[in-house]
Amino acid sequence: MIRLYAFLGNYGKEFSNNRHNVAWQFLESLPFYGELSWTRKFKGLYASRETSGERILLLKPETYMNSSGESIIELMRFYRIEPGEVLAVHDELEMAFGAFGFKFSGGLGGHNGLRSMEKYLGTRDFARLRFGIGRPDNPDVAGYVLSDFSQSEREILMSAVFPQAGAAFMKCLESGFDAVKDDFKKKICL
Repeated sequence: MIRLYAFLGNYGKEFSNNRHNVAWQFLESLPFYGELSWTRKFKGLYASRETSGERILLLKPETYMNSSGESIIELMRFYRIEPGEVLAVHDELEMAFGAFGFKFSGGLGGHNGLRSMEKYLGTRDFARLRFGIGRPDNPDVAGYVLSDFSQSEREILMSAVFPQAGAAFMKCLESGFDAVKDDFKKKICL
């Protein structure tokens, strides 16, 4: 069972519409987002929610992407959460824009947030919800992930990707990770 949903991103208004912050943008699109009561602790903002009779935690680390693991491990230690009970929501360069997918474990794909999680959790064995942002046409990957989505990309996220990913996410909350990991390995929303 997933007990902690960690939404990886960079803290600060200047990063809010960046490709690297797609996880926070997705979180804010969820129908229950406005009902959450956030607490600043564990080097981030966290909230709890009751779902299917279980208490789950949602975390927005405020350590910046490259140090996400610091925040996540502090909350995990406090609530005695194991790595297999964590789902990281993050951007994915190796997946085309307009796609999302769930998976368990795997490579890091050069993602510094995932690299930080591996460092602090001591494993790559945690669940993931990946949002495709595609690769840039030039070698400036850092500049690309820290750039904002275009208006047309934002419209696709809000009208197609986030609603479909949101339905899958709600199924994960209600029925567990196993209920979505095969059906939503890679879903293209375009």
